[in-house]
Amino acid sequence: MREATVTRNTKETSIDVRLNLDGSGIYDVKTGIGFLDHMLEQLSRHSLMDLRVRAKGDLHIDFHHTTEDTGIAIGEAFFKALGDRVGITRYGAAYIPMDETLTRVALDISARPYLVWRVQFSKPKLGDMDTELFKEWFHAFAQAAGITLHIETLYGENNHHIVESCFKGLARALRAATAIDSRAADAVPSTKGTIGGVPST
Repeated sequence: MREATVTRNTKETSIDVRLNLDGSGIYDVKTGIGFLDHMLEQLSRHSLMDLRVRAKGDLHIDFHHTTEDTGIAIGEAFFKALGDRVGITRYGAAYIPMDETLTRVALDISARPYLVWRVQFSKPKLGDMDTELFKEWFHAFAQAAGITLHIETLYGENNHHIVESCFKGLARALRAATAIDSRAADAVPSTKGTIGGVPST
Protein backbone atom coordinates (compact mmCIF):
# COMPACT_ATOMS: atom_id res chain seq x y z
CA MET A 1 0.00 0.00 0.00
CA ARG A 2 1.26 3.47 -0.88
CA GLU A 3 0.62 5.41 2.27
CA ALA A 4 2.29 7.99 4.47
CA THR A 5 1.89 9.91 7.69
CA VAL A 6 3.09 13.49 8.19
CA THR A 7 3.16 15.65 11.30
CA ARG A 8 3.83 19.36 10.91
CA ASN A 9 4.17 21.59 13.97
CA THR A 10 4.94 25.30 13.92
CA LYS A 11 4.15 28.24 16.19
CA GLU A 12 1.14 28.87 13.95
CA THR A 13 -0.30 25.40 13.30
CA SER A 14 -0.24 21.77 14.37
CA ILE A 15 -1.21 19.32 11.64
CA ASP A 16 -1.36 15.53 11.36
CA VAL A 17 -2.08 13.86 8.02
CA ARG A 18 -2.49 10.22 7.11
CA LEU A 19 -2.89 9.45 3.39
CA ASN A 20 -3.35 6.22 1.45
CA LEU A 21 -3.14 6.53 -2.34
CA ASP A 22 -4.68 3.09 -2.84
CA GLY A 23 -7.74 3.65 -0.70
CA SER A 24 -11.42 3.94 -1.48
CA GLY A 25 -12.06 7.61 -0.78
CA ILE A 26 -12.62 7.37 2.96
CA TYR A 27 -12.11 10.72 4.70
CA ASP A 28 -11.96 12.07 8.22
CA VAL A 29 -11.09 15.76 8.07
CA LYS A 30 -11.13 18.38 10.80
CA THR A 31 -9.28 21.64 10.17
CA GLY A 32 -11.50 24.07 12.05
CA ILE A 33 -12.49 25.65 8.70
CA GLY A 34 -15.79 24.23 7.52
CA PHE A 35 -15.46 25.05 3.84
CA LEU A 36 -11.90 23.73 3.66
CA ASP A 37 -13.06 20.50 5.31
CA HIS A 38 -15.74 20.17 2.62
CA MET A 39 -13.19 20.65 -0.17
CA LEU A 40 -10.71 18.15 1.31
CA GLU A 41 -13.52 15.63 1.60
CA GLN A 42 -14.19 16.13 -2.10
CA LEU A 43 -10.48 15.65 -2.82
CA SER A 44 -10.48 12.33 -0.99
CA ARG A 45 -13.75 11.02 -2.36
CA HIS A 46 -13.03 11.72 -6.02
CA SER A 47 -9.35 10.70 -6.00
CA LEU A 48 -10.10 7.52 -3.99
CA MET A 49 -7.29 8.48 -1.61
CA ASP A 50 -8.08 7.76 2.01
CA LEU A 51 -7.37 10.95 3.91
CA ARG A 52 -7.31 11.78 7.60
CA VAL A 53 -6.47 15.34 8.63
CA ARG A 54 -6.33 16.95 12.04
CA ALA A 55 -5.34 20.60 12.04
CA LYS A 56 -5.24 23.21 14.78
CA GLY A 57 -4.19 26.70 13.86
CA ASP A 58 -4.31 30.35 14.80
CA LEU A 59 -7.82 30.86 13.45
CA HIS A 60 -8.28 33.80 15.82
CA ILE A 61 -5.92 35.69 13.48
CA ASP A 62 -7.27 34.44 10.15
CA PHE A 63 -7.47 31.24 8.08
CA HIS A 64 -4.26 31.78 6.09
CA HIS A 65 -1.75 29.73 8.11
CA THR A 66 -4.09 26.76 8.60
CA THR A 67 -5.06 26.70 4.93
CA GLU A 68 -1.50 26.95 3.62
CA ASP A 69 0.03 24.53 6.13
CA THR A 70 -2.70 21.96 5.48
CA GLY A 71 -1.79 22.11 1.79
CA ILE A 72 1.88 21.62 2.67
CA ALA A 73 1.24 18.67 4.98
CA ILE A 74 -1.07 16.86 2.53
CA GLY A 75 1.44 17.52 -0.26
CA GLU A 76 4.29 16.09 1.82
CA ALA A 77 2.23 13.00 2.59
CA PHE A 78 1.43 12.59 -1.10
CA PHE A 79 5.11 12.92 -2.03
CA LYS A 80 6.12 10.30 0.55
CA ALA A 81 3.32 7.89 -0.34
CA LEU A 82 4.39 7.83 -4.01
CA GLY A 83 7.65 6.14 -3.05
CA ASP A 84 9.94 5.39 -6.00
CA ARG A 85 7.32 6.37 -8.64
CA VAL A 86 7.77 3.03 -10.42
CA GLY A 87 4.81 2.16 -12.61
CA ILE A 88 2.82 5.37 -12.17
CA THR A 89 1.04 6.90 -15.15
CA ARG A 90 2.59 10.24 -14.13
CA TYR A 91 0.27 12.57 -16.11
CA GLY A 92 -3.34 13.28 -15.34
CA ALA A 93 -6.03 15.67 -16.52
CA ALA A 94 -9.70 16.30 -15.96
CA TYR A 95 -12.51 18.55 -17.11
CA ILE A 96 -15.04 19.07 -14.32
CA PRO A 97 -18.44 20.57 -15.08
CA MET A 98 -20.49 21.82 -12.15
CA ASP A 99 -23.74 23.38 -13.31
CA GLU A 100 -22.71 26.61 -15.09
CA THR A 101 -18.99 26.15 -14.31
CA LEU A 102 -16.32 24.25 -16.23
CA THR A 103 -12.77 23.82 -14.89
CA ARG A 104 -9.77 22.13 -16.49
CA VAL A 105 -6.99 20.61 -14.38
CA ALA A 106 -3.80 19.07 -15.77
CA LEU A 107 -0.79 17.85 -13.83
CA ASP A 108 2.56 16.11 -14.07
CA ILE A 109 4.14 14.23 -11.17
CA SER A 110 7.44 15.75 -12.19
CA ALA A 111 9.31 16.73 -9.01
CA ARG A 112 9.33 20.19 -10.64
CA PRO A 113 6.71 22.00 -8.59
CA TYR A 114 4.85 24.75 -10.35
CA LEU A 115 1.34 26.20 -10.24
CA VAL A 116 -0.49 27.95 -13.05
CA TRP A 117 -3.70 29.38 -11.56
CA ARG A 118 -6.23 30.95 -13.89
CA VAL A 119 -9.22 31.16 -11.61
CA GLN A 120 -11.20 34.27 -10.79
CA PHE A 121 -13.81 34.94 -8.13
CA SER A 122 -16.52 37.58 -8.04
CA LYS A 123 -16.56 37.86 -4.23
CA PRO A 124 -13.80 38.14 -1.63
CA LYS A 125 -15.30 35.49 0.67
CA LEU A 126 -17.08 32.16 0.65
CA GLY A 127 -18.76 31.98 4.02
CA ASP A 128 -15.99 33.00 6.42
CA MET A 129 -13.15 31.99 4.08
CA ASP A 130 -11.24 34.43 1.90
CA THR A 131 -11.39 33.25 -1.71
CA GLU A 132 -7.76 34.31 -2.25
CA LEU A 133 -6.73 31.49 0.13
CA PHE A 134 -7.67 28.79 -2.35
CA LYS A 135 -4.74 29.72 -4.57
CA GLU A 136 -2.52 29.53 -1.48
CA TRP A 137 -3.72 25.99 -0.75
CA PHE A 138 -3.11 24.74 -4.29
CA HIS A 139 0.30 26.43 -4.44
CA ALA A 140 1.34 24.90 -1.11
CA PHE A 141 0.13 21.46 -2.17
CA ALA A 142 1.87 21.58 -5.56
CA GLN A 143 5.17 22.69 -4.02
CA ALA A 144 5.18 20.04 -1.31
CA ALA A 145 3.87 17.26 -3.56
CA GLY A 146 6.42 18.02 -6.28
CA ILE A 147 3.91 18.35 -9.09
CA THR A 148 3.43 20.69 -12.00
CA LEU A 149 -0.19 21.80 -11.70
CA HIS A 150 -2.30 23.84 -14.12
CA ILE A 151 -5.80 24.90 -13.08
CA GLU A 152 -8.07 27.02 -15.24
CA THR A 153 -11.74 27.77 -14.82
CA LEU A 154 -12.91 28.16 -18.40
CA TYR A 155 -16.17 29.77 -17.33
CA GLY A 156 -18.40 29.98 -14.29
CA GLU A 157 -20.39 32.33 -12.09
CA ASN A 158 -21.05 30.67 -8.74
CA ASN A 159 -17.96 30.90 -6.54
CA HIS A 160 -18.78 27.71 -4.63
CA HIS A 161 -19.04 25.80 -7.90
CA ILE A 162 -15.76 27.29 -9.12
CA VAL A 163 -13.79 26.23 -6.03
CA GLU A 164 -15.38 22.80 -5.83
CA SER A 165 -14.68 22.09 -9.50
CA CYS A 166 -11.00 22.92 -8.88
CA PHE A 167 -10.71 20.43 -6.03
CA LYS A 168 -12.66 17.75 -7.87
CA GLY A 169 -10.50 18.34 -10.94
CA LEU A 170 -7.35 17.92 -8.88
CA ALA A 171 -8.79 14.74 -7.38
CA ARG A 172 -9.57 13.14 -10.73
CA ALA A 173 -6.24 14.19 -12.25
CA LEU A 174 -4.32 12.76 -9.26
CA ARG A 175 -6.32 9.54 -9.52
CA ALA A 176 -5.26 9.18 -13.17
CA ALA A 177 -1.63 10.19 -12.62
CA THR A 178 -1.01 7.88 -9.65
CA ALA A 179 -2.63 4.85 -11.26
CA ILE A 180 -0.26 2.02 -12.08
CA ASP A 181 0.24 1.62 -15.84
CA SER A 182 -0.06 -2.11 -16.54
CA ARG A 183 2.09 -1.75 -19.68
CA ALA A 184 5.00 -0.21 -17.75
CA ALA A 185 4.44 -1.39 -14.19
CA ASP A 186 8.16 -1.96 -13.56
CA ALA A 187 9.47 1.31 -14.99
CA VAL A 188 9.78 4.90 -13.84
CA PRO A 189 7.95 7.02 -16.46
CA SER A 190 10.96 9.13 -17.42
CA THR A 191 13.83 8.75 -19.88
CA LYS A 192 16.10 9.74 -16.99
CA GLY A 193 15.14 6.57 -15.10
CA THR A 194 14.18 8.64 -12.07
CA ILE A 195 11.80 11.47 -11.22
CA GLY A 196 13.45 14.21 -9.24
CA GLY A 197 16.25 12.02 -8.00
CA VAL A 198 13.90 9.74 -6.05
CA PRO A 199 15.81 6.45 -5.82
CA SER A 200 14.26 3.27 -7.14
CA THR A 201 13.79 0.62 -4.46
